[in-house]
Amino acid sequence: MSTTKWVIDPTHSEIGFKVKHMMFTTISGKFSKFDAMIESEDNDFENAKIEFTGAIDSITTGNADRDTHLLSPDFFDAAQFPEIKFSATSFTKINEGEYELVGDLTLHGVTKSVKLAAEYGGLMKDPWGNTKMALSLEGKINRKDWGLNWNSALETGGVLVSEEVRLNIELQFLQQ
Repeated sequence: MSTTKWVIDPTHSEIGFKVKHMMFTTISGKFSKFDAMIESEDNDFENAKIEFTGAIDSITTGNADRDTHLLSPDFFDAAQFPEIKFSATSFTKINEGEYELVGDLTLHGVTKSVKLAAEYGGLMKDPWGNTKMALSLEGKINRKDWGLNWNSALETGGVLVSEEVRLNIELQFLQQ
């Protein structure tokens, strides 16, 4: 059976995350440099091969000081671990348009399995005749599972940065 290759359209995709700051404010960030591809045997995408890489030094949260701290050894240690990688181990259809994506996430030199909810947006031709496909992904990870342990206790109790990181990912792919 022949496979179809899909490449990311970075102009219409966003790899985002959110984390609680001081236990009550949500701070958002994203990767601005990334690449992804999908290989599938049909337009159902069940068990598609999905690969993603992102440049750690492209993290942006809208605050230069915070971004610098995130790149430091306190968090991502971008000099030693310059990439985040994801490789799907399964992509299973749950209902029409709903999938479960399971794969290996490598971050900070540690690889762990993660499970993400995936919403398949369907196929569409753009104004130039290209076939596009859309996926929305959501999930939660615990940053400490990847050795991202830095924190600071608050005088009032609690910690400065939540362990839970919510992933919000919007992807558009171009059929090759």
